[in-house]
Amino acid sequence: MRRLTVQRVLALTAAALVAVTPVVVRTQASAAEMSEGALCDTDTNQTFSLTARDGYISTPDGNSIYMWSYSSSKRGFQLPGPTLCVESGRPVTVILHNTLPEATSIVFPGQLGVKANGNPAQPQFDSGGSLTSLVQSAPATDGSVTYTFTAGSPGSYLYETGTDVDKQLQMGLYGALVVRPAGHPNQVNDRPDSAFANGKEYVYLLSEVDPDVHLAVERNQPVDVNSSKSRYFMINGRSMPDTLAPNNAPWLPGQPYGALVHIKPYDAVTNPLPATIHYLNAGSVNYPFHPHGSDERVINRDGHALQGPSGQDLSYLKYDLDVGPGQTLDVLMDWRDVEHWNATTNPIPTQIPAITDQLLVGPDTWFSESGYLGTKNAVPSNLTQNNECGEYYHIAHSHALEQATNYGAAFGGMMTVFRIDPPAGCVSQ
Repeated sequence: MRRLTVQRVLALTAAALVAVTPVVVRTQASAAEMSEGALCDTDTNQTFSLTARDGYISTPDGNSIYMWSYSSSKRGFQLPGPTLCVESGRPVTVILHNTLPEATSIVFPGQLGVKANGNPAQPQFDSGGSLTSLVQSAPATDGSVTYTFTAGSPGSYLYETGTDVDKQLQMGLYGALVVRPAGHPNQVNDRPDSAFANGKEYVYLLSEVDPDVHLAVERNQPVDVNSSKSRYFMINGRSMPDTLAPNNAPWLPGQPYGALVHIKPYDAVTNPLPATIHYLNAGSVNYPFHPHGSDERVINRDGHALQGPSGQDLSYLKYDLDVGPGQTLDVLMDWRDVEHWNATTNPIPTQIPAITDQLLVGPDTWFSESGYLGTKNAVPSNLTQNNECGEYYHIAHSHALEQATNYGAAFGGMMTVFRIDPPAGCVSQ
């Protein structure tokens, strides 16, 4: 049965999940709305001021890593850069201030007619004729440059450094740009069938870190990117179990974005619209990302709707999403009760595993002692049950298993959890 499969998957991530129990189990919708989902930086005039600066992030194994990133005036250092949300067809202005010890820049893949300080955004070369930047850069220490463009087709895009790309992209100079359809902020693209539920939008910016490169940059030593080997793999600048922490968790001051998807089952009347997830790859290798328990419908690739020349729907369901370097995918995601269990009219028999097989670490369990959504059975009094109301938890992670580790220690890295609540939600107890 599906619920038992989820229990076995959760058992694989025992230590990580128990460490963050208070984060995942929430009882108030208002708290969840503030702490989950995409956090957009918006502006009426679509003008944004970003600062390239340095700082540190923490990893679940206790490491502290020196990083570079973009930040807005609303925050100090953060990784990744702010999620910029704009409307298609309108002008966008991005002012870059640089406090780093070397020149840096921003390129906007997928956006046409980008200008730098009012001129066409041209590459830069050093005195020997070698390419140093794909676009006009902001000089080191206190330089600035202004980029302008008209927001392109609706979807998700990376924005990232165009200067000394191998090093600076690894150091953390990237962020997400979400372009919304004009007049339809709750659609992924211009197609009505791309609509998603209010408040159920998520950004998964996938990346990797080689701590040796970062240590060399911190010490002002030469960097050999050709021998680089990534050890940490992240969703929104966090590795599992930190991916489950809420947005703006105070113990992760430089890593403001969580990655917990929190939904209810599909219902044609009460919950007809799916969630949407924007996948963006800021790394150097493919990330084969997938959730346990449901397919996702891919509707956009690289900011373009999947449709034929006459508007035919070319979207497709996929269990494993292979997100290539620099690529973006926009998907619709819902969860459907295919078994239609009902205690009275459809009491599907379920063999519950022994309680010893439901334990994660010590006296803690995430299993409701029932195989079905919204149902809880008695659990021995010596156990602390973290399953609040019979909800499901599905692991979602990179299927390249070395990417689901923290410096080689499983399970961690590019991994998170999808939470599915009963149709009526979870009531405070």
